[in-house]
Amino acid sequence: MRYGYLQVYAHDKYTTQADNNRIKLISAPPSRGYIYDRNGVILADNQPVFTAMLSPNEVENPERTLQLLAPIFDLTEKDITDILARLSKSKNDPVTIKIDVTDAQLAQFSERKPFFRGVSIQSKLTRSYPYDKLFAHVIGYVGRINDKESKRIDKERYAGTDLIGKIGIEDYYEDILLGQPGYQSVETDALGNIVRQLDTKPPIAGNDITLSLDYGLQTIAQQQLDGRRGAIVAIDPKNGDVLAFVSNPSYDPNPFISGISFRDYGDLRDDLDQPLYNRALQGMYPPASTIKPFEGLGGIHYGLRNWETTIYDPGYFSLPGDSHRFRDWKRGGHGSVDLKKSIMMSVDTYYYKLAYEMGIQRLHDWMTRFGFGQQTGIDLPNERAGIMPSPKWKKDTYDRRWLPGETISVSIGQGYFLATPLQVANATAMTANKGYHITPHLLKNSDGAAEVKVITKPDGKIDYNGKPSDWLRMHDAMEATIKSGTGRGIYTPRYRIAGKTGTAQVKSIAQGKRYDKSAIDKRYWDHAWFNGFAPVEDPQIALAVLVENGGGGSKVAAPIGRALFDYWVLQRKTNPILPPTADELKAIKRQKAFDKALRDALRDKEEQALKEQTETETEAATPE
Repeated sequence: MRYGYLQVYAHDKYTTQADNNRIKLISAPPSRGYIYDRNGVILADNQPVFTAMLSPNEVENPERTLQLLAPIFDLTEKDITDILARLSKSKNDPVTIKIDVTDAQLAQFSERKPFFRGVSIQSKLTRSYPYDKLFAHVIGYVGRINDKESKRIDKERYAGTDLIGKIGIEDYYEDILLGQPGYQSVETDALGNIVRQLDTKPPIAGNDITLSLDYGLQTIAQQQLDGRRGAIVAIDPKNGDVLAFVSNPSYDPNPFISGISFRDYGDLRDDLDQPLYNRALQGMYPPASTIKPFEGLGGIHYGLRNWETTIYDPGYFSLPGDSHRFRDWKRGGHGSVDLKKSIMMSVDTYYYKLAYEMGIQRLHDWMTRFGFGQQTGIDLPNERAGIMPSPKWKKDTYDRRWLPGETISVSIGQGYFLATPLQVANATAMTANKGYHITPHLLKNSDGAAEVKVITKPDGKIDYNGKPSDWLRMHDAMEATIKSGTGRGIYTPRYRIAGKTGTAQVKSIAQGKRYDKSAIDKRYWDHAWFNGFAPVEDPQIALAVLVENGGGGSKVAAPIGRALFDYWVLQRKTNPILPPTADELKAIKRQKAFDKALRDALRDKEEQALKEQTETETEAATPE
């Protein structure tokens, strides 16, 4: 009678329950879009990895299960806490336990799998950055979705996906890189193993995107900054393409994908050189003499100067009625100086006098036309706007009135004036482009379901009261800087370079004293700047180079700029720098993994020795 009741009367009920137990709907995450450089070099790849998953509706005691899995998958207490938090919000959707399960972990789990009902190993695609440090500050990285992100994202859009763009291009273009998820309807056995596939809706892959970056130029830029803190940004002034974007020191973004260890993250966070800090995008520095070409054109715009106007430079400038001397960098001065000479020899006194006549408000209004004091609009998150000061800015910030002497400091890119390397490169590109503005961008094109528009034509022009030929005359003055001025050390007859050197004071010097590099801590040395473009007659590349605490711009930053110009103008087409082969990359990664393991082992040994020494000293100090 009982058999008859179950098989006949309750047939529909138990058939439905049985189907629900053996038939599962599994989300099929889309393949994340690939990221390439302008020449097709892949910068962000997708690689299949084994991922451990837990289905909460099939596990009676998730916490106990995770504790038993901890030694297999190297789960920490924090890992377990995070997984339990995600399980409480999952609504029976599978939750990731471990990304990138190793062969050894897979073997250990397979031996014990019958004891872990509801835990499975799936093959999933995860992100990989083959050139790790080289593009970290521009590509960024993806990482596991955290609590804050889970509250704002579309749950259906991220079904089956554990990763989300955190910073850089991965974050900015998250919507088009992500794609659309699909699903699979599968039949499983009593242990949760998939027996057969019943139905499927394929996912839609995310857009592949091609960036304007050039692998070879990026490599040259990083090599030039190797061992030094600084940033380089190079832009094509014709279309706004960002050709190189480097912040040094950098870091390997790959560990962030599956979850970086506390020790490794602590090392990056506490590093005095701040490798996680994007100096090109967020670093704000006194731009020093790099601004003089832009400011000089402002003098013409306001009718305060022309190309023939001269001033006398005795080596200093004093405000009327004030004995304080604002020194020129050259003791004894430069004598009679016109606008071209002021650029060539970077004459501070010329700009002291010009800024005094112009006044801070007009200087502010003019320099903002070159993008200072505001974001450039580049397609990267978290860009900083720098500071182009004004009386209103100081009142709002410090609740104090503007002082005349502060205008003099601002006139040579010091004082309250702060700019990012990206802003200086952008203003230089506008000058090379004869005042036309194009928003700098990294995205060159995109291929996939989503449509993306890229602006590569001028979207504005500086409102300028002078003659169109003034832009060309400023090009000539900047070229003279390289031929016979402060940048003559990088002159070459092979092509024409226009440039400007800059040295930004970090530590103030008392009146009447001289800058003595040997007597100052290295972290208080001057910042070295160089900005320029080439070739002069047909600008193809405009750039800004900053070396933190590097010293003089002409000796330190300008040669770096020359190396980038040489590659772009002379070498790129005939002998481009190519990425390593797949086998070479594997060898490099194996060596890096070995080096890291060796460092960690030595560090563990030192920490253990220190611990034992501390315990011994404590015992010796404890009275019997």
